[in-house]
Amino acid sequence: MALVIFAGAGAPPTSGGAGVLEYVEAHRTIYIVRQLLWTVPSLFLLVVFLALAVALRSRSRSIAAIAGLIAVTSWAVSFAWPTTGDGSLAMVLLADRYAEASAVADRAPFVAGAEVLIALNDVPAVIGVLQTLGILLISLVMLDGPFATGVAWLGVATGAIGVIAEVLRPILGAAYAVYGVLLFVWLIWVGVALWRHSSAVSPAT
Repeated sequence: MALVIFAGAGAPPTSGGAGVLEYVEAHRTIYIVRQLLWTVPSLFLLVVFLALAVALRSRSRSIAAIAGLIAVTSWAVSFAWPTTGDGSLAMVLLADRYAEASAVADRAPFVAGAEVLIALNDVPAVIGVLQTLGILLISLVMLDGPFATGVAWLGVATGAIGVIAEVLRPILGAAYAVYGVLLFVWLIWVGVALWRHSSAVSPAT
């Protein structure tokens, strides 16, 4: 579904404040959906990391706690960051104000605001690096936990590739999507693993 939505109107421009605002105004719904597809998964990741920290606390309490703290905090803080990695919901408001203004001088502040968001979107955020570091740490703990080694190693690979992807994001372009795909696959697999783990533990308790 995400691929269909992303292909529906092509990728938003990555430079030029006026061009981005005009794109957002012309593809408002698709742009909003794109931003939600980047932000909503963070809610699921918060729940997953909390559940993993609890499930792994008996294996390595300190490391699991540190990994869980880093991961949960970084994904929670990401909601305060003004950009998503694919744009910003704030761009929609700027696009509305830009469209309402008729004179070039009146549009200038909104174009400047869009340029700031574009710049923030291209900066390798410390938050992103911490998010991937949290995945890497929690997955290393999972190697000695009650979960299949496959999902643990996928998490290690996702975390390691994610750190590199976040640091090099401005120059990776579309290749950054590799990390995104791995993250979604890992999230689904971990969700299934947690469900099976809880089902196995519940009868015993």
